[in-house]
Amino acid sequence: MKNTFFSLLTLAIFGLSSCTKTEVTPVNVKTINVTLSGANEVPAVTTTATGMLMGSYNTTTKVLVYSLMFSGITPTAAHFHKGAAGATGGVEFNFGTSITNNMTGTTTLTDAQAADLTAGNWYVNVHSAAKPGGELRGQVVFK
Repeated sequence: MKNTFFSLLTLAIFGLSSCTKTEVTPVNVKTINVTLSGANEVPAVTTTATGMLMGSYNTTTKVLVYSLMFSGITPTAAHFHKGAAGATGGVEFNFGTSITNNMTGTTTLTDAQAADLTAGNWYVNVHSAAKPGGELRGQVVFK
């Protein structure tokens, strides 16, 4: 009896110690984590510049929150474009007139924009004087 009690106590202690706190993301909030590279441009470009777009999208409120980071590039423009992977498309909206590293933004999408975004038909493009058609690109996908 004593051995059973200690065995159960040991099992309970080890079981509780293996529990960890996890972050719970609401079902309606999608996480965005996009790597930007010249290889993703259409057509691909050679560059040493790199970038990342991180953010979230709330499917209920249609609010998109993003943060753009980059290195090795002096951007002249940055946009969200409508277009599937491997295709080009029109600008959905600009990041602004002054593109800075670690810039953040928030926008509310229309129903049509929301449908395209969630279908995987949006990409981020960062342009430079050396590559005016785009130097860094990444397809927006949810994690």
